[in-house]
Amino acid sequence: METVVGDVPVRGLAVDARTQCAHYATERDIVAFAFPCCETPEQSGRVFYPCRRCHDALVEHPTATWDRSNFDERAVLCGACGTRLTVDAYLDCGSACPACGAAFNPGCVDHRSLYVGA
Repeated sequence: METVVGDVPVRGLAVDARTQCAHYATERDIVAFAFPCCETPEQSGRVFYPCRRCHDALVEHPTATWDRSNFDERAVLCGACGTRLTVDAYLDCGSACPACGAAFNPGCVDHRSLYVGA
């Protein structure tokens, strides 16, 4: 399933307009991630996924995570306002969107290694 947040395509299982999905659907699960393995030339950019489980269910290639040298990539999407954050900005935001103030799930830090490497 696919939705669009702002002008950004978001693919996932039961994904909604705030990027919540079949795996994570609390009020604070409003972040989507691009993966470095999923740039699509026909869309002039990256596809975003609500979570790693959605990504892995919908693609047929190994998942790549962001390494520190690419933390300036706008690879995180706020599902509340559609702002694209750099990986660095997301990691430093204190679990709230710096653009709109929407609260992100603070538990995401527990599995950040699924999205970003060392």
